[in-house]
Amino acid sequence: MANRIVFLDYMRVIACFMVIMVHSCEFFFIDGDNIGIRNLNDGFWVSIIDSAFRCSVPLFVLISAFLLVPVTTNTRIFLHKRLMRVVVPFIIWSVLYATLPYIWGEMRAEDVIDSILHLTYNFNAASGHMWFIYMLIGLYLFMPIISPWLEKVGKKGELYFLALWFLSSFFPYLRNFVGDVYGESYWNEYNMLWYFSGFLGYLVLAHFIRYHLQWSSRTRLIIGTILYLIGYSVTALIWYNRIPTSLTLQQLELSWRFCTPNVIMMSFGAFIIIQTIFINKKGENPVIKDISILSYGIYLMHIFILGATYNTLGNILPTQWTILLVGSVTFILCYIISKIISYIPYSKYIIG
Repeated sequence: MANRIVFLDYMRVIACFMVIMVHSCEFFFIDGDNIGIRNLNDGFWVSIIDSAFRCSVPLFVLISAFLLVPVTTNTRIFLHKRLMRVVVPFIIWSVLYATLPYIWGEMRAEDVIDSILHLTYNFNAASGHMWFIYMLIGLYLFMPIISPWLEKVGKKGELYFLALWFLSSFFPYLRNFVGDVYGESYWNEYNMLWYFSGFLGYLVLAHFIRYHLQWSSRTRLIIGTILYLIGYSVTALIWYNRIPTSLTLQQLELSWRFCTPNVIMMSFGAFIIIQTIFINKKGENPVIKDISILSYGIYLMHIFILGATYNTLGNILPTQWTILLVGSVTFILCYIISKIISYIPYSKYIIG
């Protein structure tokens, strides 16, 4: 593609690797639906490694928004093109996650039926990573609606939105201490800043970066690094210090939520760092481009491969090296499998 934005290929590959590394950490702190940290050494390395990659999902959202917003085509054409590429593989892999475990004895026949029925309204436990696709589809549906506003509002209007969005990102911490906030109650879950919250903020942030951020390369690298390190430190420290006091995974993972101020700082910092490093890259790296193109397929299948990889390599090395080894091997295997699938006719309906 003549107009391919090369630095986004590098960013997509990095974000895809980050996601797999995040899930590689789960073997060391999750036991079913409960906390399963065996010792503080495991907890320490999970806090160090997992927290470093918490910006993975926001980076994917920023990439999509950077490319697609504002929407300049007919809404029907835009949605048909985006949703066909995303939804069909999503359905296929959701069904596979609901059925294949029966073949290798992890599921009873009646569980398969329950899992398939469950897919009519949400993802299954075996395919928890599919939550991201629901969120992404929601953003696609909203992109044609917000695009006219973004084209007209200007820099100050976007900063107004982003300031309120960032303020809303403190609400998960506030709720942790005081409960319902600013109008929330059992009959009203929509707080005062509800309409400025969530992943929509990353969509606006991507547009702001592309059209209004005019910092020099040096400034981008300095500010990006500072923001990333501050966000990372807060994320890791809060997570590690909550190990002794958390009774549930929800309590433990407070600082890992993607729309918290610390993760927003990490995500913004990581985006402008990667953009600055690779924006003037001459020519396309064929391997990076290929992995980028196949990244959706890699994401969809990686939970299958991750479990098998951990079962094979999980007891060889200390915790930190096991996480890195399992994540890296899974990433490579998923790329190879996705590449093989790409040669099959109509493979776009399998791996996007």
